Amino acid sequence: MAKVHPNAAVAPGPTITSNPSADEPPAVLTVWRKSLLFNCDGFTVFDAKGNLAFRVDCYGASGHRRAEVVLMDVAGKPLLTLRRKKFSLAEHWVIYDGDAADPAKSKPLLSVRRHVSLRASKTLAHVTPLASTTAAEAAFVVEGSYGRRACAVRDTRGDAVAQVRRKESVGDDVFRLVADPRRLGAPLAMGLVIALDEMFAAGRGSSLLRRTWSAA
Repeated sequence: MAKVHPNAAVAPGPTITSNPSADEPPAVLTVWRKSLLFNCDGFTVFDAKGNLAFRVDCYGASGHRRAEVVLMDVAGKPLLTLRRKKFSLAEHWVIYDGDAADPAKSKPLLSVRRHVSLRASKTLAHVTPLASTTAAEAAFVVEGSYGRRACAVRDTRGDAVAQVRRKESVGDDVFRLVADPRRLGAPLAMGLVIALDEMFAAGRGSSLLRRTWSAA
């Protein structure tokens, strides 16, 4: 655990532009691509002080195409539910508020659609707000490389509202997530990470999409 979240200052790197008059600084999270539960796949997420912030526990074989993933708080309360859209040409996920047990009553927050192109592109996915949330009303775009843990969620002006960064000397399964609390917020930023992991983790997605990703 100490290796995953060492008690050290955040390493310098690209920063999210913040308003000097804003009281709340960007949220810096350490994301561990591992569930703390036995025989589970998922994520364990720590805040800047090393305290457990979020968790994702997925039962079943690792690497298979999931239909639903739930982001929970420390106590196991569902914060967000991600559902894969069926019969979509490009991989498409919808992020709902809380426990979306009843789709008819669930509140959709964000749509995340994988970018598909036959040409090399730095664009990974397109994010569209579906309701009045803390996210900006305009759409976002995800650019960079999730596999290399170097990507950013950008608004229409090109400003980063969330970033995935490598964490020194701990491998690809542990990385940093930095989120602007005024534009996106830590839970929704983590929801986007889950969607990206489902889209771009090794062995997931169709062969055509994997070839497109490799070209990018």
